[in-house]
Amino acid sequence: MDLSLQTRLSPAAAHRAERPLLGPTWFAAVMGTGIVANAATTLPRGFPGLRAAATVVWAGAGVLLVVLAARYLRQRAIRSHAADPVMAQFFGAPPMALLTVGAGALLLGKDVIGLEAAVGVDWVLWLIGTALGLVTACTVPYLMVTRHRFAPDAAFGGWLMPVVPPMVSAATGALLVPHTPAGQPRLTLLLGCYAMLGLGLVATLLVLAMIYGRLVHHEVPTGTTVPTVWIGLGALAQSVTALGALATVAPAALSASYARGTAVLALLGGIMVWGFAMLWLALATGLTVRTIRAGLPFAPTWWSFIFPVGACVTATGTLAARTGSAPLSWTTAVLYTALVLAWLVVAGRSLRHATRHVRRPAGQIVD
Repeated sequence: MDLSLQTRLSPAAAHRAERPLLGPTWFAAVMGTGIVANAATTLPRGFPGLRAAATVVWAGAGVLLVVLAARYLRQRAIRSHAADPVMAQFFGAPPMALLTVGAGALLLGKDVIGLEAAVGVDWVLWLIGTALGLVTACTVPYLMVTRHRFAPDAAFGGWLMPVVPPMVSAATGALLVPHTPAGQPRLTLLLGCYAMLGLGLVATLLVLAMIYGRLVHHEVPTGTTVPTVWIGLGALAQSVTALGALATVAPAALSASYARGTAVLALLGGIMVWGFAMLWLALATGLTVRTIRAGLPFAPTWWSFIFPVGACVTATGTLAARTGSAPLSWTTAVLYTALVLAWLVVAGRSLRHATRHVRRPAGQIVD
């Protein structure tokens, strides 16, 4: 997505524009890379070297997060991106990038930096990511209502990005519940995570209805918009992961009767939402194959393939662990294999794209 900002650049900004402007869409690369690492810990079966490889990938996601955050903050483009009705949707990517890397610190990084340091890192990234995610979930819809104007066929998968971060906070916050002081602090964290899950899930269902209406009543999306259809899969799968993760830690904060209720909700509610996610997976796959045949140029939206599939891996793995279902276990392994292959392709294309555009002449503004 190109941004025509050159005419609004001051001399200082023109100097900064010796490199292309970075859009928030690129934080999806951190999300995708981080989920490849984190999802490895949810597989029903591992193999030698998998955890070590996943730890290396998590470390790479952490480095990429630092580099992108420093670059994005230095260019001071937040206001101009917020004014763009398309670019503003992807403000949800930075919070989810922070949350994903933070969760990886507890799942994988503790083997390298120790449990105490891993908990500290995760708390910092979770608090910042959750705060930014809640701000995004409130602010972007407000801008859509009061500032931005949309055509009847404007709805696309990117509209899910601002409202999904609270669900990611719910899923990753569950990892911190055992490391929270017992009593009111632990209960508050657990209930807050459930509240954020409800916020994100209900908002997701509302947006999915608008996206489906757009698909049915208007022309089929083409080009680089198509990968964003996969974000719907990620949103649905993330809710299943959150339900399972919260049910696992609920006994540490709730009475036995309510804890049993969370387990029932995680299984029955999770499997029903997972079924809907499989329907969306089939729809997204069909649209993607159709678009690839017509020609699908590379764009940062290609990262929309990765995190949703990764979330689907964690959701399926969660259900497999809770039920002992062999078909779900095999499905988890197949999805993870597809995830790694897709990540290798998208990461390779992203490196080529980045190398090409950092060599552009001064003044060219590209997301």
